[in-house]
Amino acid sequence: MKDYSTKDIRNVALLGATKSGKTTLAEAMLFEGKVIDRRGTIEDKNTISDNDELEKLNQRSIYATPLYAEFMNAKINIIDTPGSDDFIGGAYSAFKVCESGVLLINAQQGVEVGTENFLRLADSKKLPLVIAINQLDGEKADWDNIQNSIKESFGSKGVYVQFPVNVGPNFDGFVDVLKMKYYHFKDANGTREDLEIPANLADMAEEYRGALIEKAAEFDDTLMEKFFEEGVLTEDEIRKGLNLGIAAGEAYPIFCVSAKKDIGVKRLLEFTKNVAPAPDVKEGGAPSLFIYKNDVEQHLGEVSYFKVMSGSITAGLDLEDPATGNKERLSAIYAVAGVKKEPVNTLHAGDFGCAVKLKNGRSNTTLSLPGSNINYDKIQYPAPKYRCAIKAKVQQDEQKLGDALKRIASTDPTVIVEYSKELRQTILSGNGEQHINIVKWMLNNEYKLDVELFAPKVPYRETITKVACAQYRHKKQSGGAGQFGEVHLLVCPAEGELNTKFMINGKETQLNIKTQDITDLEWGGKLEFYNCVVGGAIDLSFMPAILKGIKERMVEGPLTGSYARDIRVFVYDGKMHPVDSKEIAFIIAGRNAFREAFRNAGPKILEPIYNVEVMTPADYQGSVMSDLQNRRGVLGEMGADKGFAILKARVPLAELYRYSTSLSSLTAGSATFTMEFADYQPVPGDVQTKLLAEYAAAEKDED
Repeated sequence: MKDYSTKDIRNVALLGATKSGKTTLAEAMLFEGKVIDRRGTIEDKNTISDNDELEKLNQRSIYATPLYAEFMNAKINIIDTPGSDDFIGGAYSAFKVCESGVLLINAQQGVEVGTENFLRLADSKKLPLVIAINQLDGEKADWDNIQNSIKESFGSKGVYVQFPVNVGPNFDGFVDVLKMKYYHFKDANGTREDLEIPANLADMAEEYRGALIEKAAEFDDTLMEKFFEEGVLTEDEIRKGLNLGIAAGEAYPIFCVSAKKDIGVKRLLEFTKNVAPAPDVKEGGAPSLFIYKNDVEQHLGEVSYFKVMSGSITAGLDLEDPATGNKERLSAIYAVAGVKKEPVNTLHAGDFGCAVKLKNGRSNTTLSLPGSNINYDKIQYPAPKYRCAIKAKVQQDEQKLGDALKRIASTDPTVIVEYSKELRQTILSGNGEQHINIVKWMLNNEYKLDVELFAPKVPYRETITKVACAQYRHKKQSGGAGQFGEVHLLVCPAEGELNTKFMINGKETQLNIKTQDITDLEWGGKLEFYNCVVGGAIDLSFMPAILKGIKERMVEGPLTGSYARDIRVFVYDGKMHPVDSKEIAFIIAGRNAFREAFRNAGPKILEPIYNVEVMTPADYQGSVMSDLQNRRGVLGEMGADKGFAILKARVPLAELYRYSTSLSSLTAGSATFTMEFADYQPVPGDVQTKLLAEYAAAEKDED
């Protein structure tokens, strides 16, 4: 393969909703770039991009696949990203290393929720975009509908470089108003005729070109001045203006393609070469790279995919992980086109490649010249939207399961595995049920493990709503040294201003604080502990023991065994023995006094509440709202955005298990949502009664 300098490299992410045709377009781009001599198809399961067994089984992209095409003396690196929200992590890695994107729109569907999501994400990441309208040869392709949906979603930012001819099954060409040519295709293999624009399309071409020129002139004062004076711009001037508009995120050039028939693909590549930005990296200086993806491949072992961030990377180069100081030798490096990996000697700044069997080859890792201290920001992946508990069906396989999950999570950072001491469960989280089902398939088929997935317990919290007092004496005498400790304490909610005047034993009592300890609890909320003992009834040295006993009880709350929080404790009296009082005695006394006071202080179970935002086609708005309300959701702000309804609600986590699946079913897969933790709120009375009964029954079973 030719040696490419930074200025001759383009890095492009292929983006779009499910079934918009990204993988088919990637196949055509590689065909035009002479990387392959025959185009595969999704149906035949022989594409370069979707080459994993899982992708072939599901006939869809699950992983982001790096590819490249050599075209017009340039190397165009391409990352084919999954369209499903369940596998969005691949798009995040592509956004990290690509300088531009091609956003596909299915001509038979128009702008979909998935399209909008990628548009929003690209905008937030400041990634310049080109729009490719694909499947113009489809039975249901409708050019007028496409233009209307683009106008609604993109506003004035969408600018047509081309318009199609014979939309539908007979689609065979387009008019390019930048080149002012009619491109006609004679077959389904990209055989193109460059013709003059037919007379019956001339007026339409002038209209589209006028809009293109006007848009291009917006981004440069000199071009705007010439446009006002002469009303025309040259092709190079239009390209210059578009370049500025694309880079600013204010212009989305629109192209017409049929990836299946290889119509318009070459022209899209030409535009990418001429207008898309080159990598914004350091050509000189110390060599460094960023690993954006890693995988385990059957015949190669661990493969680390990287972007050269500065200098040049050569085979045999010694680098280090600046975060750990661990050394790494790149014994060999490769240019990557899916399963095809071509050995190369050098890759320059901005280029993509891979290396195999690196010790420090995990994604989100920087490798740089030792001593250079070069380190790059990590990819920030979205929060998971689906969580479940997982365990091995055979107890003896638990260790194997843990090791397998660790390996899977190392190659897919959006798979999160954690053991919850609170819930006593292994919690598996991902972007949706399909995502988790892929993990289960891998465990079953690649690791030969039978596992069970089930609803996780909910991390409830316990607190109190009023004031209560209690006392407890621990006394133990059994032949040897005795144990004695007595604690009198008062509890109240940790809210509002600190009050120290209470009714104790029917008498109004002013407590005087001697010492205090305020703890921010690791599970949220706080514990305020005040020593108000007078007259030496309990020696100061025993206060830490009492606090320890209270904290032990808060780890397993008296109501349901959940963590307790937001409580003030005042120790105001007690007794000790000159010989038998020991730390353990006051730990036990403090723990039990707290337990009794807690039960008498209007105890309340709190549940985690999540902010949920749903984006759905307006046709499904009513169904989605009803479903949220059935989940005890409290609807909040509602709005509309570019033809889609935006619904916001506060929903208990207990009601969100498998919500992604339900939402997909309600909306025929056309809606998406985000969720993030908001706060804890008291559960309704009937729910608390149910939870108490379930906990009591579970304790009885354990006995």
